[in-house]
Amino acid sequence: MGVKKTKHLESTGEISNQNSFYFSKENYKYMLIGLGCIILGFFLMMGSDANTTPEGSYDPNYWNEGINSIRRIRIAPLLVILGFLIEIYAILIRKKN
Repeated sequence: MGVKKTKHLESTGEISNQNSFYFSKENYKYMLIGLGCIILGFFLMMGSDANTTPEGSYDPNYWNEGINSIRRIRIAPLLVILGFLIEIYAILIRKKN
């Protein structure tokens, strides 16, 4: 799928088939960094529900203020978006010859 066959002339004038992958180590490094940002962002979004009491039971008359924390509504979504942007960058950068 990611293997591309290229033909080039060697110093002897013979044509050889060389298998080369489109992605290099740098691409995979950025992909793993982006995936880590996405996973970290989703973990930061996790937490108790809006109507869950500190004891862990559901109470429709209780409002958990932790649902509106900066971590859940600002930092975590920004990390997820940053992770997706890193993934796009990792796919688009070219291998250096």
